[in-house]
Amino acid sequence: MNRKNLTPRPTALAAATLLLALLGAPAAHAQKIGVTMTDFNDTFRTLLRNGIAEAGKKQGVVFQFEDGKSDVGTQLSQVQNMIAQKVDAIIIQPVDTDVTPKITKMATEAKIPLVYVNLKPSDFERLPAGVTVVASDEKVGGTLQAREVCRQLKGRGNVLVLMGDLVHEAARTRTQAVEAVIASDKDCAGLKLADKREGKWSRTQAQDITTNWLTSGLKFDAIVANNDEMALGAINALKGARKWTPGMVVAGIDATPDALASMKSGELKVSVFQNAAAQGAGSVEAALKLIRKQPVEKFVNVPFELVTPENMARYVGKN
Repeated sequence: MNRKNLTPRPTALAAATLLLALLGAPAAHAQKIGVTMTDFNDTFRTLLRNGIAEAGKKQGVVFQFEDGKSDVGTQLSQVQNMIAQKVDAIIIQPVDTDVTPKITKMATEAKIPLVYVNLKPSDFERLPAGVTVVASDEKVGGTLQAREVCRQLKGRGNVLVLMGDLVHEAARTRTQAVEAVIASDKDCAGLKLADKREGKWSRTQAQDITTNWLTSGLKFDAIVANNDEMALGAINALKGARKWTPGMVVAGIDATPDALASMKSGELKVSVFQNAAAQGAGSVEAALKLIRKQPVEKFVNVPFELVTPENMARYVGKN
């Protein structure tokens, strides 16, 4: 008897099982994440959106991007639509951080993971499980900026502040940090806050405000802006009025490409690197972890870094 003929032949099912083992199990469905931004008009927000898209591409995520158009009603409607479409998670840069309790409640009741990115929600201390924040500590950013301005002014002079949109926690906290340095830092005892105005993150509005300051004859030694766009607007106004001098101190936050180009030209003196790509990637990572029921810290901090003409070269191309 030929014993080789006694070996059972693999059945069709066994062959199929072997093939699956060799090829790997079928891929899970792509995660769909809804993303709504404050608006699509700002340079930093564009960088943030690109960071989200790039990080998601590597993970096979399908995104639904929405422009909040700086309108609370529009953004709330977008969140409602995402919930109705049963997205796997929502990433939001809120138009108004005071409205976030309503957004948190909507997402939580729908059992959809929620990630606030770039801006800390007003209900941060009360965020439930399944909700997290990926951002930078705004107090640190404003403090780094103000202390460097103080250093460059040798602790003396009049300071003007251009504030972002005050419905954003970032604008309020950065401004408060600048005020705190001026009021309580012993090395900056000679600084005085001469005026502050809301420029709503806009280069154009900041240019108009600075032009008004110049027209009024207000005396100042530095302009501290909550972001680079407003800082560049202030520089444009100074140059347009022929009041620009190489020693003028203008400071921003974000270290955007335009800001670094201005710094390289000897104009902008201070910025603070806010890592848009890292915030974007961090928000995607947090969303995916929440979808998978994995633990995520309530606040994922992406550190700020001071940028000056001396070290600016290392930040070129990062934002």
